Amino acid sequence: MHWRIKGVLQKILGVMPYGHALHYRLQRNYGGMRDIRRECTMKIDDWAIMAEHLRDAGQRIPGARLAEIGTGWYPTLPLACYLGGASEVHTFDLNRLIKPELVARCIEVLGEQLPRIAEVSGADASSVHARYRRLQAATDTSDLTRLSDGVIRYHAPIDFTASGLPDAAVDVVFSNSVLEHVPPEVVRPIYNAAMRLLAPGGLMFHSVNCGDHYAYIDPTIHQLHYLRFSDAQWKFWNNAFLYQNRLRAHVFVDAARDAGFEIALDTSNPRPERLKQLAEMPVHAQFAHIPPEKLCLSTVDFIGRKPTV
Repeated sequence: MHWRIKGVLQKILGVMPYGHALHYRLQRNYGGMRDIRRECTMKIDDWAIMAEHLRDAGQRIPGARLAEIGTGWYPTLPLACYLGGASEVHTFDLNRLIKPELVARCIEVLGEQLPRIAEVSGADASSVHARYRRLQAATDTSDLTRLSDGVIRYHAPIDFTASGLPDAAVDVVFSNSVLEHVPPEVVRPIYNAAMRLLAPGGLMFHSVNCGDHYAYIDPTIHQLHYLRFSDAQWKFWNNAFLYQNRLRAHVFVDAARDAGFEIALDTSNPRPERLKQLAEMPVHAQFAHIPPEKLCLSTVDFIGRKPTV
């Protein structure tokens, strides 16, 4: 599909009565959620990468207290954390999107990954299997708290910056492909809220996909495509279902450092393919001050550590 067609369709659905329900049905029948198994498997891959980075930074999943920003349609990462032995998992979303049928399908897919979850998390395999049997036995997948014996708490609709959790309540705050979709002025309040919620020495992990998401449905464009537009021009293509702030990877990391976090991980790495794409395309003047090796970055994983004193 041409990216402009998708943009216009989503723009219209975003203002239509029942547009959100129709958008969900279109996604299930024709969009990215047609193959839930593939989608969940990709999210499990993301969870494994996160768990490995956290482990390398000194934080294991078993016994951890975690808070996720942006649950989405199905809670793959919270469920994986639960299976990996987490003691608490709070997951926050501005909209209540979870669907019981998607949760049930996600549980099925997680069952194929139990040995991997045990290995990556460092949890005892028998405990991972025991927790999975509890998930399998559930007849109601609409209540994540009951489903997980009280470990997972789903907070929606709610703004993470007004979570209501007490200070130092968690060991890890994380998000997966979320920060690229929040307004630029919201990034710092999210970091401030994470700083308050984290225990001293706690970790904030974010995986940010800061490339043009329209490139996933239109093979004629690439991840840097949207840098040719001004903010005023791009405003038209942003919509209720695919808002992209176009902030570059280094902005997220620098803002975390400015918020008081010690940067323990930064995977920023300019790829030759992206540098070549950038050199061959027109870039709007508003991005001219950004060095090419930073402008071309379309993904970053980073960890910020809350100081212990």
